[in-house]
Amino acid sequence: MPRRKSQPDEQVLDVALALLRDGGAEALTFAALAQRCGLSAATLVQRFGSKAELGRRALLQAWDQLDEVTAELAATVPRTAAGAVELLLGLSRQYEGSGGYGGGLLLLREDLRDPVLRGRGAAWEVALTDALDVCFVSVPDAPERIGHTLAAQWQGSLIWWSFRASGRLEEYLADRLGEIIGLLVPSERGQVEK
Repeated sequence: MPRRKSQPDEQVLDVALALLRDGGAEALTFAALAQRCGLSAATLVQRFGSKAELGRRALLQAWDQLDEVTAELAATVPRTAAGAVELLLGLSRQYEGSGGYGGGLLLLREDLRDPVLRGRGAAWEVALTDALDVCFVSVPDAPERIGHTLAAQWQGSLIWWSFRASGRLEEYLADRLGEIIGLLVPSERGQVEK
């Protein structure tokens, strides 16, 4: 009979993800993970096999979490331009904590190196942009596939805000997203407020 795990894999993978966010792939070692989670390095090797597999599983778990948050927000925001902004601001809250957006870029580098993880990113693009499009279904002058433009503006704005390292992220993003919505959907100009 197999022994019961003192810590579930999900919990250990969250710690591994924190190591990845803090220092990239180089920071994720079995020794560093053992020190942070309290399990022996040998136990971790037994569970995950290799450093590459450990990293992949941690990042797949991060994608699962992002998919869950995206679906939850998409189901609860109003079907309006303001709801689209609310969805993107909700997704941005993950960057306010440890690692910030820079930590997210370290993860993105690893995602781009792995075809399975790249596939998860491509699938998330479709889910996110479709959810944003739904917010504009009842807006008559909204361009088709506006969700993709909003998502691109959001990602770019996150990068520009990171260079500033000052001011509230939510306010900056709300302003940038409000501006692009006003340009793309004249009837919504001035309607999108935080």
